[in-house]
Amino acid sequence: MDHLAYLAAAERHCEQRGSKLTALRRQVLELVLRYRGVVKAYQILADLQQERGAAAPPTVYRALDFLVEHGLLHKVDALNGFIVCNHFECQHEGLILVCGECGQVQEIDATPALSALRQAAQAVAFSLCPQNLVLAGRCQACSA
Repeated sequence: MDHLAYLAAAERHCEQRGSKLTALRRQVLELVLRYRGVVKAYQILADLQQERGAAAPPTVYRALDFLVEHGLLHKVDALNGFIVCNHFECQHEGLILVCGECGQVQEIDATPALSALRQAAQAVAFSLCPQNLVLAGRCQACSA
């Protein structure tokens, strides 16, 4: 999906959830869409300051939190950053595949894979929190 189509779908998604993709939230999402892989909050802040002038860190963090809450981005704690979710229409946990050579990031639905881990944890009376799982490796292009 191209960026304009993604932004239009994201706007509809927010409206269906009773929220609004404000101009600032949209701009933050556009900035994240420019990156191939994980983007850190301070990079988005720097980009936003370059485009808008003064922008405070809490402004960016609030926008990023909104976008995560609405499923448009995933916060990837292990990589201390954010990635775009390409299938935000459904609730899921992400399996984040990171190429160690080129840095490309791909996200797939991890719900089926995590269900076996959830069952194993429940067998010992342990409850897993919802999460995104990061796996490092090599993308197809770098493997060729």
